[in-house]
Amino acid sequence: MITNRLLKRHGLRIILFFVTTLCSMQIACSSVLLAGGQLIQANITPAIANRPILKVMTLNIAHGRKDGLNQLFIGAGTIRNNLGEIAAFLDKTGADVVALQEADAPSLWSGNFDHVALLAEQAGYPIFASSNQASSWFFSYGTALLSRVSLSGVVHHTFRPSPPTMSKGYTLGQIVWRPHTGEPVLVDIVSVHLDFSRKSVREQQAAELSDTLAGRGNPVIIMGDFNSDWFADEEVVRALAERAGLQVFQPEAAGFTTYRSSARRFDWILISKQLEFVSFEVMPDILSDHFAVVAEIAMPPSGETGGALQGDAQSY
Repeated sequence: MITNRLLKRHGLRIILFFVTTLCSMQIACSSVLLAGGQLIQANITPAIANRPILKVMTLNIAHGRKDGLNQLFIGAGTIRNNLGEIAAFLDKTGADVVALQEADAPSLWSGNFDHVALLAEQAGYPIFASSNQASSWFFSYGTALLSRVSLSGVVHHTFRPSPPTMSKGYTLGQIVWRPHTGEPVLVDIVSVHLDFSRKSVREQQAAELSDTLAGRGNPVIIMGDFNSDWFADEEVVRALAERAGLQVFQPEAAGFTTYRSSARRFDWILISKQLEFVSFEVMPDILSDHFAVVAEIAMPPSGETGGALQGDAQSY
């Protein structure tokens, strides 16, 4: 039974979901995807991020519809223009790695071209990895990473099926980072999208992600659309931070709204305790129904602290 609260918050999304579901049969799986994901690495020379600060960003690009009602009602030319604005924004911001959600492979409902490949080309990212967690004859989309340094060990993962809502998941890739003199380190970077409809599903998905990371042992940066704020009943972001030993920038502070229609903070960046925030900002640009979140991250030498915003991060 769909509650009044759920209808009020996501009524249009629910209606459109059922309309498209009547037209298409979704194919879902709960294991790592071998098909339905891709890694593109152009011929580039930089293989290691040799810099003290790593700049990262997360953005739900909403299938290229910008502030439109739904991608079904928008022409391919307009969607290309919208993505062109996002590409210009990415280029201007200059993030080393970008996490995307609701990023489409060629899909009839959003112009029938690869949104991730277009953004990578126009914004100057020679490397991208994309995972199509929701696929049918009508749509194919999911999470992605754009990178200016090499990605390795890429994992395309779809969470357990959660009917009647569409599948969600994450894309995980490793970069090699030398933040100071000494040996470079492997860092796991994740773009994740959690279910919008039910807290029980979000909790299960967050637990799946945490279990994957537990055995890897690398510093991690998790970015994405959690469809949950810090004060939500299920506390899914807080639970993930506690379970995986991560830290979050000012989780209880006002002024970090990322989802425009409900003025809530749904988009998060979580980092390992050996990392620290140097800067953190929610960008005001209207690129989709979400705002982009940008952070600069440092890794102090072992035993040292001193990041400019370290005192503003809450560890678990």
